Amino acid sequence: MRVIGCQLDIIWEHKGGNHARVTELLSAAAAERGDLVVLPEMFATGFSMNVAGITDSQTGETYGFLAETAERFGVWLLGGLVTSAAGGKGRNEALLFSPQGREAGRYAKIHPYTPAGEGEHYVGGKQVVVLACGEFRLAPFVCYDLRFPEVFRTAALRGATLLCVIASWPASRGDHWSTLLRARAIENQAYVVGVNRCGADPQVAYAGGSMVVGPTGEVLAEAGSEEGVVAAAVDLAALEAYRRAFPSLADTRWGSLG
Repeated sequence: MRVIGCQLDIIWEHKGGNHARVTELLSAAAAERGDLVVLPEMFATGFSMNVAGITDSQTGETYGFLAETAERFGVWLLGGLVTSAAGGKGRNEALLFSPQGREAGRYAKIHPYTPAGEGEHYVGGKQVVVLACGEFRLAPFVCYDLRFPEVFRTAALRGATLLCVIASWPASRGDHWSTLLRARAIENQAYVVGVNRCGADPQVAYAGGSMVVGPTGEVLAEAGSEEGVVAAAVDLAALEAYRRAFPSLADTRWGSLG
């Protein structure tokens, strides 16, 4: 399987414009049937706290775009959008669609980003999700989740072989982004895909740096700071052979502690 990350300079709260840009990038990437395409957190709107203005629950505009695009290109497609929750709050979600354009699963961001007040506008998710994605077992995560290794280990112990982080990660902490992505790959002996946005919104600048990391921590592909795509092949057989040869994940004693 090939993984293609679309690193967007997201147009603020403009779903149609962002949908069109994803289509352009994906067309240029020459995606093949069965590839996995990954889009950033809230790719259609930017990291906005304006839940009422950007929720997809009423129109299904972005949901429909993801389903249609997955089917059109024949790819697995993972992207972030906002849905409505109780009390006027939203859910910051990652949705996976199959090459047939069907929803294959969804994940709600467990850790709202407290420093930006995300928890005042969005409810946190309650569970780690592991989804079938071709021959891989994919666990999606969203941005700030990357700082919490326990959710990644939970996914790995549930069989995840591909860990995907969609993000709006600020340029001011770009070194944390790259370091933590490699750490999550090494400690969980899994492929890690991190797809960040680039450009700027009304509050924050973003440096991109999307990457695909192999299970030993090697960077297989890395984007710069400009809009574009990053792509690399992932090999399940090689991953499984590495886990057998160096079984640190199998030696986990987490459940037996304290």
